Amino acid sequence: MKTAVLGTGSWGTALAQVLADNRQEVILWGIDPRQVEDINQNHHNSMYFDAPINPALRATNDLSVISDCDILLFAVPSTALDEVVQKCLPYLQKPVLLINVAKGFHPVTHERLSAFLERVVPAESRKAVVSLIGPSHAEEVIIRLLTAINAVSEKEEDARIIQHLFSNDYFRVYTNTDVVGAEIGVAVKNIMALASGILDGIGQGDNAKAALMTRGLAEMTRFGVAKGGRMETFLGLDGVGDLIVTCTSTHSRNFMAGRQIGQDHSAARFLKENRKTVEGISACRIVHEDARRMGVSMPITDQVYAVLFEGKSPDQAIMELMHRDLKSEHDNLPK
Repeated sequence: MKTAVLGTGSWGTALAQVLADNRQEVILWGIDPRQVEDINQNHHNSMYFDAPINPALRATNDLSVISDCDILLFAVPSTALDEVVQKCLPYLQKPVLLINVAKGFHPVTHERLSAFLERVVPAESRKAVVSLIGPSHAEEVIIRLLTAINAVSEKEEDARIIQHLFSNDYFRVYTNTDVVGAEIGVAVKNIMALASGILDGIGQGDNAKAALMTRGLAEMTRFGVAKGGRMETFLGLDGVGDLIVTCTSTHSRNFMAGRQIGQDHSAARFLKENRKTVEGISACRIVHEDARRMGVSMPITDQVYAVLFEGKSPDQAIMELMHRDLKSEHDNLPK
């Protein structure tokens, strides 16, 4: 099977290399001619990595290459997904398997991203939609450090196709059929990573981060189960696994964004100057609004929202969390 990876960013490049290492036929598509030349001529993607990449990997600016592909992997931010999908539609000459790897929600409709793909790609042009998501940093995958993530689809057999396509000595793929829970888990953890970075930025320590991740997991689970996800999903790779890796690593854009906000004691400068994709910012607005409408308690999300969009200082937000009514740890957990 031939796979087109749409997006020459860090994650798209890393996943394309996994396929190249597995001797799969794969082509990277991107919009920057300099990146394409760097990949093809120098076997690097110097915009993101110092490490060389598999010399068998090829890239192109010509989107028509997807017309004879069996699999399309969308490795673009949630804000760009709609535009890229629309560009692809005229080239779909046969049903293809679609893979989403972004962790967030559609910025306008607030849909889960696999649901968006199912809505906009005609049924006659797609075989299935699978999300390939879990605790992973491209900076580690590109140098072939051990990683385990999930192929998520309502149909186990579709997830297994992707599982076997990507799995190798350093990249292990599990399957999961809880699409709702998995996609919510990997989106909400970005909000918690912002909070964890804020704690780090104002000088808090490991105790605070451990509390944040634990209570963040409870919050993520409440919201996910209320949306129709299964509780056990949040104890797996797309829940606690992705929460840990994103809340503790300087590879995480969300963590690093939170750290700057914490150091500044305000989100104002970061929101004005940032040019990178930080999925947790848009996810926070969407989840905050959805949780309020549904009556789901999300105290950490509410305070991150207040810091990002209402001008609250991180210090005040933390104090309000610490002075909430005292309660049992197990209050409000899904039954």
